[in-house]
Amino acid sequence: MAGFPRVLKRSPFRIPRPGRRDEPGGVPAGDRQRIPREIRVLIAAAFVIAIGFGLVAPILPQFAQSFDVGVTASAVIVSAFAFTRLVFAPAGGRLVERLGERPVYIVGLLIVALSTAACAFAADYWQLLVFRALGGIGSTMFTVSAMGLIVRLAPPAIRGRVSGAYATAFLLGSIGGPLVGGLLARFGLRVPFLVYAAALLVASAVVFFQLKDTSLADRAAARDKPALTVREAVADSGYRAALASSFANGWSSFGVRMALVPLFADAVLGAGTEIAGISLAFFAAGTALALTVSGGLADSLGRRPLVITGLLVNGAAMIALGFSGNVVVFLALCVVAGIGTGLLNPAQQAAVADVVGSDRSGGRVLATFQMSSDFGAILGPILAGLIIDRLSFGSFTLAFTVTGVLTALAAGVWALSRETLPRESPRTELTTELQTELQTELTTELKTERTSPGDDGGGTAGRRGGPAADSNDDGDGDGTAKRRGGPAADSNDDGTPERRGSGPGTEEQRS
Repeated sequence: MAGFPRVLKRSPFRIPRPGRRDEPGGVPAGDRQRIPREIRVLIAAAFVIAIGFGLVAPILPQFAQSFDVGVTASAVIVSAFAFTRLVFAPAGGRLVERLGERPVYIVGLLIVALSTAACAFAADYWQLLVFRALGGIGSTMFTVSAMGLIVRLAPPAIRGRVSGAYATAFLLGSIGGPLVGGLLARFGLRVPFLVYAAALLVASAVVFFQLKDTSLADRAAARDKPALTVREAVADSGYRAALASSFANGWSSFGVRMALVPLFADAVLGAGTEIAGISLAFFAAGTALALTVSGGLADSLGRRPLVITGLLVNGAAMIALGFSGNVVVFLALCVVAGIGTGLLNPAQQAAVADVVGSDRSGGRVLATFQMSSDFGAILGPILAGLIIDRLSFGSFTLAFTVTGVLTALAAGVWALSRETLPRESPRTELTTELQTELQTELTTELKTERTSPGDDGGGTAGRRGGPAADSNDDGDGDGTAKRRGGPAADSNDDGTPERRGSGPGTEEQRS
């Protein structure tokens, strides 16, 4: 429209893009897409570890029962691993802070490898219990060190995606592991333990050669800021909610799922060991399916919606499992329960990373988060096993119902917590910066429009078509007055040209 000031044409600013460092709100090119190399190494190692873990998980309860023990005793074998993880977690966090993640990670893997191989040669139930307990010590060592490195190295904008990628690698291994484990069980229940030990040795070698000179914390930087204490973290409602969901997830996904779901498939459905292994693979498949989107959604929608949804989906599926009467329905519910786990895991881990931050050490805070999951994994199988032993196998329904109610309670805790997703995410920074630039530019233009026409030629009025524009009397006819309004302004002879300037330049344009 003629005479309307072209506000943005002379604007010097550019819309900030996430891939530009030279603009406010921008981030280094590729940081939003590229996962650091150290994390990619850990993801590869997690895949190898998960394959081996999946080999043992479906046959462990049956292997324990081969020593003529009941359901509760076989569940204790599963819980013993989690118990030693729980007890040793604080010491593991301190080791990581003092020695760095690489040696702690490698030693932890080697401990699990040796103890797993020893399980294959266990002569009685008590030897099996001791060897599995030793494996829990090594497990907490490499788990805490891996968590600490991921928290420190993952860019805040992709914490959910990094957690999802790490969990996906573990779950992809878990999909194939139980399937192969069920087949290997045909050659004897001890064979999967030996294969698992070999897989851990491979993972140790990968980390040893690929994470040279990598440290969890720059000790000089760590001295600048004190480590985040557990008391400080617990004061944050987001961390308290993460502890609740971690406990419920440990109870459901790592406890009841591993200890009782295979037994339910065998004892209630009469499906045998192979279906028991397949059921765990279906759990893992559902989780892997959800992980394809849950990490990104946690970074965009927030941590809380994903965790609440995941807890409710998992809990509903676990309750329904107790009422399943055939293998098809049973396996379908395993997939749904796995989807719930896949929705909540990356989000709750990213929430803990949000609380800790990347500029402070939080080994003990991370260890406490892990302990909450292990505590649930300990109590879940034991209490559910007691229900089954005391009330007969028909009480599987009650055991699964208790699990579902617990996850619903954890969802309620999250509903009352704060959202931990950083408010100044790149998307927010982009919107805020754009609004600020537009507001500044519009304010400048409005001030210019209101400038008095009596200003001298070098002022803003001249740039707007006042006396400075009138001084353009060389006859070229392309002065500012013409550019700002031109003939459209000249045709108005009721005084408007005089308001915009009436010097010689204006008279020439009229002629």
